[in-house]
Amino acid sequence: MLVDWDIIRRIIEAVLAINAVLAFWTVFRSHRDIASTWAWLLVLTIFPYVGFIAYLFVGRQLSHDKIFSIQEEQAALRNRILRKQRQLIAGNKHIKHKRERQLVDLFLSTNDALLTTDNQVKIFTDGQEKFDSLIADINAAEDHVLIEYYSFYADNLGKRILTALEHAAQRGVQVRVLYDMAGSRGTTYKFFTQLEAYGGLAQAFASKAKARFTTPRMNYHLHRKLAIIDGQIGYIGGFNIGDQYLGEDPKFGYWRDTHLRVVGQAVKMMTVRFAMDWNTTCRGTDKPRINIEDQFKNFEVKPPLADPDLVPMQIVASGPDNEEYAIRRGYEAIIGSAKQYIYIQTPYLIPEDSYLEALIIAARSGVDVRIMIPCMPDHPFVYRATEYYAKYLVENGVKVYKYDKGFLHAKTMVSGNDIASVGSANMDYRSFRLNFEVNAFAYNKKLTAQLKQIFEDDLQDCTLLTEEYFAQQSSWRKFKQHFSRMLSPIL
Repeated sequence: MLVDWDIIRRIIEAVLAINAVLAFWTVFRSHRDIASTWAWLLVLTIFPYVGFIAYLFVGRQLSHDKIFSIQEEQAALRNRILRKQRQLIAGNKHIKHKRERQLVDLFLSTNDALLTTDNQVKIFTDGQEKFDSLIADINAAEDHVLIEYYSFYADNLGKRILTALEHAAQRGVQVRVLYDMAGSRGTTYKFFTQLEAYGGLAQAFASKAKARFTTPRMNYHLHRKLAIIDGQIGYIGGFNIGDQYLGEDPKFGYWRDTHLRVVGQAVKMMTVRFAMDWNTTCRGTDKPRINIEDQFKNFEVKPPLADPDLVPMQIVASGPDNEEYAIRRGYEAIIGSAKQYIYIQTPYLIPEDSYLEALIIAARSGVDVRIMIPCMPDHPFVYRATEYYAKYLVENGVKVYKYDKGFLHAKTMVSGNDIASVGSANMDYRSFRLNFEVNAFAYNKKLTAQLKQIFEDDLQDCTLLTEEYFAQQSSWRKFKQHFSRMLSPIL
């Protein structure tokens, strides 16, 4: 039987034409930034069929109903407290420097982020110490424990945390757990059965059904890491719940991260953030919602104090439910106003153009810009894109270091005498546009000096990347870097 190659050629041409039409229709029917639009067109056009499968898992946006419910919850909070926030900020005269004042006003106008002034802060850079402290605080809880993590693995550390939560629930403490299903692979609702039997509550973010398997959606993760005990103690930063965050995964070795333990009124703002996420997720379920207004009952504005141990702080959130991009704009404001130095730690360096140019302008203007990235990938395409941007920044005067002691997962920025940020947001498209993130922005000389010293201590375990370092890399590796860079808006 002879094969009619002309017919086969026409079928292939027709399939490719249909693929191109569907690619344009699929991408342009959703509102997204132009870089992401072109990146998805590239994937869908170059990889027929496979590209559409990838899009189903990665590219779909949140439904309009889901976004609306989140925005509605935020609008309700804003309408209740915005006027009070502005009055409180106007009365806090202890923020005297123009640079800090502008940053405070930026977060007030874009995120309704109330400035609290009475916070005591402890820094953790080691997972063992951080989780020992968290478990001790859970064990001492008397009223409520709120846990919100991207990853809550059902491994040894996860079981230790869960046991502490179960004991708290047995004592009559109200326990709520919110986690991301995609970030907690292998963890099912069954893991929390005993906790709920004791009266605790557990819920996967934006997932109403008690599904047995992880949601196929790969974007719009709950990437926040918060723990709140009795409304008095709060944890915020980069550590997730899992054995690898203790340095017990041989693939990564020592795990270098940064987390804060906060005692003060900033914890109320963390509680508000948790309540927003919990109420949105549990809408339509039988799980009780949290009354956000309760967080502002008897809210006392602390008078300005000269105590160097008290840290003024704003809890700033961002996510795909709004287009204010508060954390990214905060980062850019810090970079754009820097006069002396900017120290950044991030596991993923895939910046948007505005962020990238702000770093280069600062470096070219004489600011000491230093960025620390990992020495190894946890996601190959992401790391190759990170290498591409690291090379570009090095060529433009930015000092980039790779951390050689293990895996660097910290998300910190330190600049000047009294500006610092610690939280969950990486320096990449995903954190800026696709994930739900939360950071603490602090204004305190002592805390900033501590974080600056930690960065400088980490430099002892780093290699400074140079143009010669990148020039010696293989052609294949350079190709992967350039290819990954083209996909950076969707990585």
